[in-house]
Amino acid sequence: MGPQPTRQAYGDVLIELGSERDDFYVIDCDIAKSMKTIEFSEKFPQRHINVGIAEQNAAGVAAGLATLGYKAIVSTYAVFGSMRMLEQIRTSACYTNLNVKVCCSHGGLTPSTDGVTHQAIEDMGIYRTIPNMAVMMPADYYSTKAMMRALLDYDGPCYIRFTRDAMPNYYGPDVEIVIGKGKVLREGCDLSIIANGDLLHEALKATEALVKKGIDVELIDMHTIKPLDEELILKTLAKTGKIITVEDHNVLNGLGSAVADVIAVQGNGIMRKVGLKDQFAESGPYHDLLHKYEMDSCYIIKMAEELLKK
Repeated sequence: MGPQPTRQAYGDVLIELGSERDDFYVIDCDIAKSMKTIEFSEKFPQRHINVGIAEQNAAGVAAGLATLGYKAIVSTYAVFGSMRMLEQIRTSACYTNLNVKVCCSHGGLTPSTDGVTHQAIEDMGIYRTIPNMAVMMPADYYSTKAMMRALLDYDGPCYIRFTRDAMPNYYGPDVEIVIGKGKVLREGCDLSIIANGDLLHEALKATEALVKKGIDVELIDMHTIKPLDEELILKTLAKTGKIITVEDHNVLNGLGSAVADVIAVQGNGIMRKVGLKDQFAESGPYHDLLHKYEMDSCYIIKMAEELLKK
């Protein structure tokens, strides 16, 4: 299979899950076609609710369904799922620890040409601060399908973020994802690169280039930033002493901040963050934006070489 948006995997796995189990509802906010849930709505109309452009209401409906014992999936864009419905998710789902799953596309800079109104650069950081909420971002089609299966069985509220644009496939159909457990994709002893989501692919390109230069890189897919795999972070830090985090998100309060919290309290090493440097981005082609804001493989390589000199 060629590159696919992870939102497509989301739509595809919902069809599979809908045939396998009847314990969940999908709640849309008038963008089922874009969220790839339109086929689910046609095949399982009795388990699909379209509330229209009313994200706060979607959160309330989801919480209500969850109190009845159902798993409620709220489907929208990341900027709306993390801000318009935040109060309702915080109070009605997280405070009560209900099985509400906030599933959002257009994460990070992937809605590149749509501009700042649709570029979710702070969503994971927002939800990371809410008690009981799990926060995650898969990297490709197959890991998205695996993560959705794990998410539906996870007890409690979750936030998962997808890409608008197509991403290369790193994993295969048999990949297993455990929420809260990172995956070591390559072992090394000189430097650790911890990435997730769409920028895992930039981290992979950087890793391959650095290895060709004789630098032994350990590459980790930290798909879940809460609950965070602290054990794996400390293990890789003990091996290399140097960590670079890579994320399609504001460098404040995302993956990099989560890793830094662990190192500050329990570890001893040096780390640097690759991500959006507390600023809004422009509109433009996705890869052009990554280069402009120093989030692509070229910048990761540059930062790695500088870090290794310390």
